[in-house]
Amino acid sequence: MSTDKTSADYLPKAEDCNCFAVRSAARHVSQFYDQFLMPIGLRTTQFSILAKLKRLGPLTINALAEEMVMDRTTLGRNILPLERDGLIEVKPVATDRRAKELRLTHAGEKRVQAGSKAWAQAQTQFEATFGTKRAAELRTMLRAVVGSEFTPKGHAVSL
Repeated sequence: MSTDKTSADYLPKAEDCNCFAVRSAARHVSQFYDQFLMPIGLRTTQFSILAKLKRLGPLTINALAEEMVMDRTTLGRNILPLERDGLIEVKPVATDRRAKELRLTHAGEKRVQAGSKAWAQAQTQFEATFGTKRAAELRTMLRAVVGSEFTPKGHAVSL
C-alpha cells in the first residue's frame, strides 16, 4: 500500500478559491440580469457594451476592451451580433486604418434606452433581495479588486 500523496490531495476546495467564488457570483448575477434583458434581445455583456458606447462615445476596440476589463478576442465575439443587428458600426480609424472604432447607431441608442429600463428593474430587484447597503459595499469591493495589480510571483508549476 502506497502512502504517496497525489496532486489531488493538494487541490483547494472550490469554496476556498477566490477565482471560483468571483466567477460563480458573476455568472449567477449575469443570469439574473439576462432574464430582464432577454425580452429586448440583449444579454448583459451586450447591454454593457452598448451602454459604455452611449456613455463614452465612439471607442476603438482596444479602448473598449480595456474599459470593460475584457480581452480583445472576447470583446470581438461579443460585438459581432451587435454589428450584425445594426446596433453598432465598426469602422477603421481615420488616423490608423489598422485600428477599428465602434460607434453606437440610432437603433443601438434605442436598444440602450429599452435596456436601461430592464436593467433598472433587475437592479431594483437585486438590491431588494441582497440589500441596498450590501450591494453598494459589494460594488466598492469589486471595483477595488479590478483596481488591484495582480502579477504572478515565483515560477509557475510545470506539467
